[in-house]
Amino acid sequence: MSECERIELRGVTVFRRALDESAQAGLVDRIREIARAAPMFHPETRWGKRMSVKMTSAGKFGWVSDRRGYRYERRHPSGADWPPIPAAVLEIWERFGAVATPALRAPECCLVNYYGEGARMGLHQDRDEADFTQPVVSVSLGDAGLFRVGNIERGGKTESLWLESGDVVVLGGAARLVHHGVDRIRFGSSGLLKDGGRINLTLRVVT
Repeated sequence: MSECERIELRGVTVFRRALDESAQAGLVDRIREIARAAPMFHPETRWGKRMSVKMTSAGKFGWVSDRRGYRYERRHPSGADWPPIPAAVLEIWERFGAVATPALRAPECCLVNYYGEGARMGLHQDRDEADFTQPVVSVSLGDAGLFRVGNIERGGKTESLWLESGDVVVLGGAARLVHHGVDRIRFGSSGLLKDGGRINLTLRVVT
C-alpha cells in the first residue's frame, strides 16, 4: 500500500492514492473470483425500480434489495453461500478502519458495486447494520466517481469530491450515518478495468 494524502469531507475521511497500481490490479483479480462464485445482479428497490449499479458480496452476509426491502442475507439470490472476504481486502479494513475506532471488529460483509456508464447511487445512509460504533470502509477502483456527502438528517448543504482509483473512504464516528452517494462516474477515465466503469468495495460489520 502506498503513502497517501488524508482529506476530511464533512467528517468523512478520504485517503487519496491509498492503494498503488499493483494493489489495485490484485484487488480486481480477487473481485473476479468473488463474481465467479456469486455472480453480480441488478438489485431492485422496494418499489420495483431496478438500480443502475450491479452488485454482489463476500463474507458472512451479503446486502440485497428487492420488493421485500433492503437487508442482509446469508446467501446469494441463487441460494449459494457468499464467498469469503479476500485477505487483501481484510488488510485494508484493518489499516483504515482503525482510524475511526480502536475497538475494530472483523467485517462481516464486503459489498461489491459495479458502476457502468451512466450508473449512479442516490444519497443514502448505511443504517441496516446493528453496531454503528463500527465504521464503513470503502475502496474505489477504476473510473473516477463524483462522491457527494450530506448530513445525518436528510436535506441541507452537501459537498462533493471526485474519488479516483485507489482511494479509500472511511465513514466512522460522528460521520458514520451521514447521507452520501455517487452522482456520476467519469467513464473511461481509468484503464484499470478492461471494459471501463467503476468498482466500489464497501466493508461493514453487520451484527
